[in-house]
Amino acid sequence: MAFQLGDDDVRSMDEMNLIPLIDIMLVLMIIFLLTATVLNPTVPLDLPETSAALNETPPEAIQVSIDKDAGIFWDSDPISMQELETRLQQQGATGKNPAVQLRADKEGKYDTVAQVLAAASNAGLTKIAFVNE
Repeated sequence: MAFQLGDDDVRSMDEMNLIPLIDIMLVLMIIFLLTATVLNPTVPLDLPETSAALNETPPEAIQVSIDKDAGIFWDSDPISMQELETRLQQQGATGKNPAVQLRADKEGKYDTVAQVLAAASNAGLTKIAFVNE
């Protein structure tokens, strides 16, 4: 059995409104952040001095593209499979191991892609990347 005083229609407010307090805290936090950055703009550090050698520039990437009609392109020049194999052999013989970026049309034949991958592998090129959009 519950104890009750007064009418049922009168409801007392038993919760404190915290929204004004939260607003004041946010304003104070912003003011603190602004004044803290103005008062201490930099931190004095004694950094060590080092010297670094220049890194070698990475070798140029070979762009090989295959269109939907099984046409092979070196950069933007159309070439045959035999010419691609000789160019890849020449690039592999330089010893720089350039990256091969392979772009293949989604409607193209997988057989042509496999032949290009085999030619690059036979030439000793191990950095092969598939490029998509």
